[in-house]
Amino acid sequence: MSFFSMANYTANSYIIVEGKKEAYNFYIIREGKVKVSRENPVVGEDPNQVLGPGDFFGVVAAMSQHAQIESAIALTNVSLISVSFDQFGTLIQKSTAVAMNIIRFFSMKLRQFDSTITRLSFKNAVEEDPNELFHIGEYYFNQKNTLHATFAYQSYLKYLPNGQYSAQVKLRLQTMNKPVQMGEIDYTKFNRSYGDNEMIFCEHEPGKELFIIQRGKVKITKIVNENEVMLAVLQAGDIFGEMAILDNKPRSASAIAWGEVELLAINKANFEGMVKAQPQLATRLITLLSERIWTAYKQLANLMIKDPQGRIADTLLTLAEKNRIKIAPKQNYNFEIGTKDLLKMVGLTDPKDELLVLDLITKNKFIRLDQGKLSCVDLAELEKLVQFYRKKAQMENKIKKNK
Repeated sequence: MSFFSMANYTANSYIIVEGKKEAYNFYIIREGKVKVSRENPVVGEDPNQVLGPGDFFGVVAAMSQHAQIESAIALTNVSLISVSFDQFGTLIQKSTAVAMNIIRFFSMKLRQFDSTITRLSFKNAVEEDPNELFHIGEYYFNQKNTLHATFAYQSYLKYLPNGQYSAQVKLRLQTMNKPVQMGEIDYTKFNRSYGDNEMIFCEHEPGKELFIIQRGKVKITKIVNENEVMLAVLQAGDIFGEMAILDNKPRSASAIAWGEVELLAINKANFEGMVKAQPQLATRLITLLSERIWTAYKQLANLMIKDPQGRIADTLLTLAEKNRIKIAPKQNYNFEIGTKDLLKMVGLTDPKDELLVLDLITKNKFIRLDQGKLSCVDLAELEKLVQFYRKKAQMENKIKKNK
């Protein structure tokens, strides 16, 4: 790896600092030990991780081009390989193993963050399990959505032909006048086409492929508490389904074509070869995973703030950061959303919660509501307000721990 620059740090020195903007490099440890920590640790994560040779840190900020979400301190004298975000393609060509390592680690991290967010946001969420395909089928059947019900039922029989619900599933398919078996997928074909509203895969279904959208849009949805929740709308160039291919777990959400869709399918068998042959694919994947981890971390950090007004302010700041708006004095930004949309993002559903937003606007003149749309006329002031709420949450957590 002599192509990359080396960096040496003495014991107790800071290598990266949480919150630092313009973080363009990430690091792979050659020798020594490094401690990675966060000011406000998120649920389900070790607040002080100790890393050693072969481990890496700083990838999320470097590849997503967002501010650092962690600090790293040298515990001993350390020797590091420093890789800038635009050298990632070269790193893959020099060492596919390192790239695959990062991709696998990221997928594990994202899976962990996602399940924590789901657990904290949706109290009755179910762990991924092919048995649940029956309940997904039932949900769509009761909604009179025969297209999706058929897919879920046929998937159930494909993976659990003698499962506990197989007799009920066969009966349901008979009632809808649908075949018991779904059409066979030709996994050797990379190019796939789907019609409007066609299901590409169903949550809880074992995953074999990841997809890159060539044309059209794809909805990512999840059934929670007997409701279909839309998690995202993806467009041409976006990648989805990568979690299942990387960590052998069933799908955590469903993917549905929104209009005519053309996809490129990549399976486990050809994934590593594809990464090697097309470094830009792995770079795109790492960038995408970094962006997702950054967003998931922000969501988790938001859930750590107990004050609802703090969570509202933090969500506004995250929206500006997500769109890469410079957080600076007198820098303004139009959020293009109203109070209802904002409250939905924070998970506040009581109509009375609108008063929280209006009160926040009254107290902080830099946040405005004009013709039903929110805006901020000074993002640096918004950042200060959010820092105040984060510090407050930190103090509350310390007090709670010491009780």
